[in-house]
This record gives sequence, C-alpha cells and structure tokens, in this order.
Amino acid sequence: MKTIGLVFADDMEYAPFLQWAKAQGGEEKIIKKCNSVETVIGDGDRRLRLVAVECGIGKVNAAAATAFLIECEKADYIFNAGLSGAVHGLKREDMVVLTSCVECDFDLTAIGYEPGVKPDGQKYIYENDENFIGYALMSPGIIKAKSGTGDIFLTDKSRKDFYRETFSIDCFDMETAAIAAVCYKCDVPMLSLRKISDDADDSSVEDYREMNSRQESCLTELLCNIFTRIMQDDEQWN
Repeated sequence: MKTIGLVFADDMEYAPFLQWAKAQGGEEKIIKKCNSVETVIGDGDRRLRLVAVECGIGKVNAAAATAFLIECEKADYIFNAGLSGAVHGLKREDMVVLTSCVECDFDLTAIGYEPGVKPDGQKYIYENDENFIGYALMSPGIIKAKSGTGDIFLTDKSRKDFYRETFSIDCFDMETAAIAAVCYKCDVPMLSLRKISDDADDSSVEDYREMNSRQESCLTELLCNIFTRIMQDDEQWN
C-alpha cells in the first residue's frame, strides 16, 4: 500500500482535509509535535494510506514536517496544499498546480552568487512530479504556475517585482520550496496545489485573512480527485 504524506501550513488550511479524513474513518494523532490525521482509502490492493500534518507556517516547519513524513511515516509521495499570493498572471480565487519552486530569500550575493543560487552546484529550482501535475490538470480550471518561497508574508510591491523579474515566478508562499528541497534530497515525488488568496501587495493581509477564514474545501476536493486517479493508474502500483 502506497503512503501519501500531506503538508498543510496552518489550522485553517488543514481543517477541511481533517474533516474529510475523519469522515473516512481517519484517526487523529501527533507526529513530532505536529497535529496529524491518518486514514486509508480505496479497496483491495489499490488502497492509499494518507497521513496529513499541520506543520505551522514557514520554511523550517514545512521542511521538518516533510522529513518526519518521509522518515517516520515512510511516505512514498508528498503533497502540499494551501494559499498563495499572486505575483504574475494570476488573480484571486485561481486554483494552481505548481510546476516548479525556488527559495527566493536564499541570498549569497554578498559572496558573489546570483540570488537564489546555492554553492557547489546544489540544485535550487525544484520540479513537481509530471504525472501528478497531469492528474491535477484533469480537473477543470486548474492553472500551471511557478512558485517562489520565502520566510516573509509578501506585501511589498518592489520586492514582489524583484522576485518576478529575478525568478520568473507566478505566485509566492512560505513553504513550498522548503518541502521540495527535502523531497529532492530524499528522491520522493512531490505535488503542490495552491489557491490564490491575494495579490502580494499592500492589500494582501486582509484578502488573505478573509479567504483563509472561509476554510474552503476546494483544495481537499482537488486532492481527492487526484487520489482517485492515482488508484486507477496501473503505473503507480508497479
């Protein structure tokens, strides 16, 4: 049986999935001080074990939770879902599947590196799994996007413009690239789904808070569609 580890940043993003998982018979538990729920879906040989954690906001929390899921829960895949700010070509309420992500706030320019670049040829732009991206795009209205990550709630237009011009990103959040970095090091396929909550500008705080407070189920519904497609795909079971 395959295991999918799911990473949610805050309680509002986690709550809809928790509610759905408990309706499937899921049980709550604690994984390394993180709230978590585990459930199994599917029938016969084609079942999926799902372990979701509420990691807390930010890169360190997200990276730690991802490592816990891979090491302690033996996750075969890591999924992430949450809210993001628009940087380029996206608008509030858009649903996106990320194709790649980069740590925008990784900065060694003082010692001669380009923004975001890591020393010794380390990878610093991370790709999501192509098969999982394809499953997401089977649902109507899903848009492909490139994401930037940083330990900052982005409200500064000049910083937003700099990130867009430097990294060619479409949206920005506080976790995805950290999750992706751990998945890359562990050779674990990853998928990240995001809903655009704000425009990453001086109106972002209120827009984000309003959408976050809704505790919408749309990301959980999209995840469920992807779970179904995984269980139907012969290649995932070989």
